[in-house]
Amino acid sequence: MRLIATLLCTTLLTLGLHAEDGSRLWLRQETDAMATVTLSAPRTSHTLELALKELHQAWKGAPVTLRVKKDKTLTTDGFRIVATDGGIEITSPGHTGILYGAYHLLRLQATVGVEAVMAQLPVEENPTYALRILNHWDNMDRTVERGYAGRSLWAWDELPGTIDDRYEAYARANASIGINGTVLNNVNASPQILTAENLQKVKALADVFRPYGLRVYLSVNFASPMVLGGLATADPLDKNVIRWWKAKVKEIYALIPDFGGFLVKANSEGQPGPCDYSRTHAEGANLLADALQPYKGIVMWRAFVYSADDADRAKQAYEEFQPLDGQFRDNVVIQVKNGPIDFQPREPYSPLFGTMEHTQLMAEFQITQEYLGQANHLVYLAPLWKEFFEMVPATSLKAVAGVANTGTDINWCGHHFAQANWYAFGRLAWNPALPSEAIAEEWIKQTFGKGGDLQAASGTADNGTTGNRTAGGGCAATGTTTIDNPVATLVQLMIESREAVVNYMMPLGLHHIFAWGHHYGPQPWCDIPGARPDWLPPYYHKAAKDGIGFDRTTQGSNYVSQYPEALATLYNDATTCPDAYLLWFHHLPWNYTMKSGRTLWDELCLHYDTGVRQVRSFQQTWDALEPYIDRERFAAVQSALKVQARDAVWWKDACLLYFRQFSCMPLPSGIERPIHELDALERVQLPVNNFECPSREMLDKYR
Repeated sequence: MRLIATLLCTTLLTLGLHAEDGSRLWLRQETDAMATVTLSAPRTSHTLELALKELHQAWKGAPVTLRVKKDKTLTTDGFRIVATDGGIEITSPGHTGILYGAYHLLRLQATVGVEAVMAQLPVEENPTYALRILNHWDNMDRTVERGYAGRSLWAWDELPGTIDDRYEAYARANASIGINGTVLNNVNASPQILTAENLQKVKALADVFRPYGLRVYLSVNFASPMVLGGLATADPLDKNVIRWWKAKVKEIYALIPDFGGFLVKANSEGQPGPCDYSRTHAEGANLLADALQPYKGIVMWRAFVYSADDADRAKQAYEEFQPLDGQFRDNVVIQVKNGPIDFQPREPYSPLFGTMEHTQLMAEFQITQEYLGQANHLVYLAPLWKEFFEMVPATSLKAVAGVANTGTDINWCGHHFAQANWYAFGRLAWNPALPSEAIAEEWIKQTFGKGGDLQAASGTADNGTTGNRTAGGGCAATGTTTIDNPVATLVQLMIESREAVVNYMMPLGLHHIFAWGHHYGPQPWCDIPGARPDWLPPYYHKAAKDGIGFDRTTQGSNYVSQYPEALATLYNDATTCPDAYLLWFHHLPWNYTMKSGRTLWDELCLHYDTGVRQVRSFQQTWDALEPYIDRERFAAVQSALKVQARDAVWWKDACLLYFRQFSCMPLPSGIERPIHELDALERVQLPVNNFECPSREMLDKYR
């Protein structure tokens, strides 16, 4: 029997005063709207109740009807929003689709204003990918590998008895941008995640996430049958190993019926895997896939593999996985990093994409800024990911994953603008065709705006007084400076930020010249006795008297031949290779003539100098935006930009002073002169690790 229900509010919710600490992310709608929302569905659910609640509290427009019904043009996550004589109707075949539609309507209200929403209708949306997943590199001791926003969100020592309020807030944030899966633990997985005790804790999280359409996945250690089951082997063809995995999977699904499946890092950086038993990655993945198949679970098998041999590291994933095309089960998805090395500020796309026609692939992006200044630098990553989608057809992928940047910091992500990358990943996972500018504008208006635009703060300040808002109660940074369009100004800053970091870190195709271990600052000279060559910067830049760059042409490592013929031809010739990838594919003399007519050395210097100037311009822009930004977040971002500006100079000086030893060429006219000495920079050793971002105080002390 069809259920017709109208949500009635019994209490009036009012929006209290909040410190602008970033804790509300982009979900900052007022919650006292008291909208009329009606539900029409064969059955109700917690998910539908959430959609009703969200709209009832925050929607300020015409009455809304939520209608669950079959529709051949919509997936279960898809939705349609139309104007009707009586108001607005949101329809979807699935309950989660209704929730996504509700969030979309609220997004329109926040970005165009409630009065203009009707002009945006009708809207019909289906997600491009059925799987839109976050990967948490969280450890069970609550450290986070490459996490820069505090400790892990998951308090394993308190679960399942204590359920933190942030668990639901996390699920709600993901649902609002269409993310529907989360891998809770590090790809460098501890077998202990699969103990009966810990699975009860996973169940507790899954129960919180489920109403928001967020399914739980786990990273698993391939040697778990040995560690937990006492077996003598983890050979994927061993009958006892097969039996152990089937029993463990049955145990998981008895607790979590909608469990998503496993993520596996195998035979990479010391992790165990099928190759330990002379088996292939396909045989290892298929072992787990067969165990999961009766429950419709999947295996996400990472292609991040490389060995300490003489081969070009960029070639190794292709050489290991491409010959296995067609050998994986239907419920195996090969998870491939967007580039062939490791989340660099700029890389060409991994050539595995487009060459495994009989295997399901998913792209892995890094939201956390391991190689992009971590939580100290403002770097909007949508342009980086859009570069990938310009080269790799979105329709060729099964799914997308993003390495998460969330933690226990009050603003979730360490840097206020790092939230934009979480947001952008969700929006691009839903629709890779969305422009970077449009996503940035959405995020800005929802995060800093009210009523669809940033509000000038020179009228009534947060404390009820009049006058310009100031950082920390001090003097205003901008005086009487005004900006005609603060939203457009901030969008432009965000769009330029990624190219700026490429310029001041590694322009023209340079890559992986970061400091040892923590990957924060520059260390092109790094030479650790006994270390693997492919973990050291000189392996990648190959600076010498004769030039700089990695020769990956047909005359070098021949990595270029892994690409389609037309692209390989383009990259193989230095005169046609795009400048952005020039030193990725070519080792060229310092006096090589660039397309600009400048020498390679002069061009390199110009890019580094441009990066420094760009960050300084970001500081000026942000200062001019002070009247439009709350004092807490303005001060925090202003402070972070100071760190970023100093870091940009650090990168420029370190790289140019080091490379100049080989080029023996003067700095071109107009380039800002170094303020550091090379020997002093070579002595910098930041005492940080995989689990923290250097603080401002630490940088001031050691840099």
